[in-house]
Amino acid sequence: MEFSESFLKSHVLNRVAPIAFGALLGFGYYFFIGCSTGSCPITSNPWRSTAYGALMAAVLTIGNRANKSEKEASQKEES
Repeated sequence: MEFSESFLKSHVLNRVAPIAFGALLGFGYYFFIGCSTGSCPITSNPWRSTAYGALMAAVLTIGNRANKSEKEASQKEES
């Protein structure tokens, strides 16, 4: 099964890019705000804050894709 170049580009833009951006925001939160005492469970470790940012981005984008596909299905039924 061969994948077209446009499919791969859209796959990267729709799935991987938001997760990478969330990971970048998570690391940025650790770096600029963080927790200096080490008592904060997420922000005291750069790996955890990066993973948390990626996870939150994945959750938000998965929910957005589900709503979009439901809207498209309802529009097809109406026409």
